[in-house]
Amino acid sequence: MRRKGATRTMSARIGLLGGSFNPAHGGHRRISLFALRALGLDEVWWLVSPGNPLKPKAGMAPLPARMRSAIRLARRAPIRVTAIERELGTRFTVDTLAALARRYPKKEFVWLMGSDNLAQFHLWRDWRTIARTMPIAVIARPGYDDAVVASPAMAWLGRFRVPLASFANGGEWSAPALVTLRFDPDPRSATAIRRADPDWAARFAGPPPRDQLTHRLVMAQGETTAP
Repeated sequence: MRRKGATRTMSARIGLLGGSFNPAHGGHRRISLFALRALGLDEVWWLVSPGNPLKPKAGMAPLPARMRSAIRLARRAPIRVTAIERELGTRFTVDTLAALARRYPKKEFVWLMGSDNLAQFHLWRDWRTIARTMPIAVIARPGYDDAVVASPAMAWLGRFRVPLASFANGGEWSAPALVTLRFDPDPRSATAIRRADPDWAARFAGPPPRDQLTHRLVMAQGETTAP
């Protein structure tokens, strides 16, 4: 969220895209680059979750494999891949975003989510607090329009809709704010990839990857770095 009196040159504008990335795929990259251009962002950070509270643990690949898949997809793009939630000790989005805002006070953040997530946003812990922490940009996905319109979250967030131009023209950001982005549908999904290739994570075995934000090695659960 832009601080009162801040100037455009003082802070970078960062889009935050959270998820399991189990695995990362071209759809993640495509929507990130689209949001970057549409919103006038400097970078997009992929927040690879150590564990999503709303998703079952069964079928979840180890964090290092998911990080490697994301790093490969993010090559040669203004995208940083991070598992910073593990370092922050946060599990829920509301806590992660608050911690990021404290750690990087000179950066302006916008939370990126698909319309499928907005349809069940009211199930997220303290979702109204999330909306008050930073603006939200929703990337429309086919088949979810009716669910979004009927969702409790949209009934509350709808009053805070803002036109896309107010995000992209370099003006001040504030929250709550909701902007909708529409572009050609992308049929790719991590679920379909896992069904077609259940052993995809084996291709991403190897030494611990390095977090592109904290620059720390990302170990598997239970592993530690040498003292």
